[in-house]
Amino acid sequence: MRTLSEERRKSIIDTATALFQEMGYERTSMNEVAKRMGGSKATLYNYFASKEELFEKVVRTYSTQLLAAAASELSTYSDHTTTLEQKLQRFGERMLEILVTDDKAIKIYRCVIGEAGHSNIGELFLASGTQESMDKLAELMWVAMENGELAAGDAVLRATQFTSLMRAEVDIVLYQRVPVLFKPDQITLMVKRGVQIFLYGASAIKMQKDP
Repeated sequence: MRTLSEERRKSIIDTATALFQEMGYERTSMNEVAKRMGGSKATLYNYFASKEELFEKVVRTYSTQLLAAAASELSTYSDHTTTLEQKLQRFGERMLEILVTDDKAIKIYRCVIGEAGHSNIGELFLASGTQESMDKLAELMWVAMENGELAAGDAVLRATQFTSLMRAEVDIVLYQRVPVLFKPDQITLMVKRGVQIFLYGASAIKMQKDP
């Protein structure tokens, strides 16, 4: 059972999430959050020292928490029991699970993209967990190259290319007024296609057929 302070913290996060979605990052203020909640700014600052800290918590709650968890899983697999393809498939599924199955996560991501040119919201988004996840994914790429599973190259670039492939079929939701959420079986198939392209390319000779 949550304590009273935990309930209050959750309420603050939920309120801030709604305001960030409605007003954007720059126009949302701590004063507005307190006003919407019906409390005081002093109480709000007892939980979060700044708007930046509050936004980071919102992003971690709705956008990057599962991605960070997916990245952490990469270092727990045994190279002898899980293939590179299986690792990438699982990471891709976890990545898309949070990006295109949660309406709040989509709206927060769109908020980040829309405000990135006007404030430091992009840097906050990266610091909230995305960069850590990309670092772990790059480490997986480096190990795979060392083991001869991938051709030699820039591990960070490979990680970026892979995540771009994962988003290739779902970025459309960022432009929809009412985002159409994807089902688990759709995500599995989209990730499989992306992993196949990443590992084997689009060559008619090498490309494996879709199931």
